[in-house]
Amino acid sequence: MARHGKRHHDYPSLAEKTLIIDNGAYNIKAGFSTENPDVKECQLIPNCIAKSREKKVYVGAQLSKCRDFGDMVFVRPLEKGFVVNWPEEKAIWESAFLDSTAVLKCDPHETNLILTEAPNCPQTLQVFCDQMVFEEFEFASYYRCVGPSLNAYNDIPSLFGDNSEQPPKLSQLPAECLLLIDSGYSHTTVTPLLHGRPIQNAVRRLDVGGKFLTNALKETLSTQYYNVQDDTIPVTEIKESACYVSDDFKRDLDRTWKLGARQRREIDYSIVIDWVLPDYENTMHGYSLPHDPKLPFKTRTLPMGESVLPMANERFQIPELLFNPSDIGLAEGGLSDIVMQSLEQLPKGLWPAMLGNIVLVGGTSKLKGLRERLEAEIRQNTPSDFPVRVALHPEAEKATWLGGARMANNEDLMKRLCVTRQEYLEHGHTLMHTWTNRQFQARANAVGTTMLEG
Repeated sequence: MARHGKRHHDYPSLAEKTLIIDNGAYNIKAGFSTENPDVKECQLIPNCIAKSREKKVYVGAQLSKCRDFGDMVFVRPLEKGFVVNWPEEKAIWESAFLDSTAVLKCDPHETNLILTEAPNCPQTLQVFCDQMVFEEFEFASYYRCVGPSLNAYNDIPSLFGDNSEQPPKLSQLPAECLLLIDSGYSHTTVTPLLHGRPIQNAVRRLDVGGKFLTNALKETLSTQYYNVQDDTIPVTEIKESACYVSDDFKRDLDRTWKLGARQRREIDYSIVIDWVLPDYENTMHGYSLPHDPKLPFKTRTLPMGESVLPMANERFQIPELLFNPSDIGLAEGGLSDIVMQSLEQLPKGLWPAMLGNIVLVGGTSKLKGLRERLEAEIRQNTPSDFPVRVALHPEAEKATWLGGARMANNEDLMKRLCVTRQEYLEHGHTLMHTWTNRQFQARANAVGTTMLEG
């Protein structure tokens, strides 16, 4: 029999304003909840402290004022997706949310906070996080959750063309079944969600993300052409604009491989491009040009002084590491492999619903061809009578924030999930600081139970 003993007790009142922070390792996605949330209200804030070659320091959003990204040194508070350096993170947050000129300036005492974390975050790091939120910033109330879970509050049917009418109402959220793939800066995770709650034993992680791919591309270009190890931003631009996931890796490799000196063959120049690096005088961003087959396949300089890198198999070899990390010695399965590993932990009865609702989010998921390649490989590995649908969220980088902004509109749910600062001061900094963590788990479980019974 269902227990209703604590269903209708009076929950503490919350502040009127709610700030949602999707605390990514590359960018913080942050903004306030509104009645009709829009991704335009979400700010992208570089989650770093950077020093230019002129020794000028930029904190967070100040990086937008930089006009020369060459030889820039970055310090990031997150490692492997987890905040490990709170003094640096505190400085970035203060600049973003407390500075008098900040777009998202707020009074934490009058603001609720929804904060994301990566799946399987160590408890010690969670405790540090709770202390910073309540003891340093003093937010009025706070809910910490794994980022993928917030995507269940997005309009999932519309991603698959299932809903031609209005988006789901708050009472219809979260989505019942969702297989969420988040490919970000530090890693890629596969998280099955049931009524918005992660099925913990089925969460899988691949330690290949945007940072890994950028570093691999830097190493490749530095070996073949010249040293770009200190040019993180320009190489990131190359990765995001010129690289793609091949639907047939061997075919494309054959088309771009010259073989040895005695076995020369023609390259398929439809794949080859010339990438023009920015000089930060005439150009601020790199761009591609069609490769002229009459020119030698090597670096050259344009009349205005910009350096040109010819790119062929590098364009698809780097993203291929998402599907075959063993190519460079990583003892991990690829993206489609960890999807299958995750499914194997679920009852077969959930497979059709999960396979029919696979959603890609995160900045790295925007690589051209990734969605199609992933769907094709999953289709090959699953029973033919199961539907397989993979959708890329149109706002992949901001999708988690958008789900959190929609969840924040459910006032009753927020009251049941959030821990107030008063509660924390009464209980949170006793019992080895684990009270807050237990409350988040217990309250999420209680909400999930209510949904299942409903």
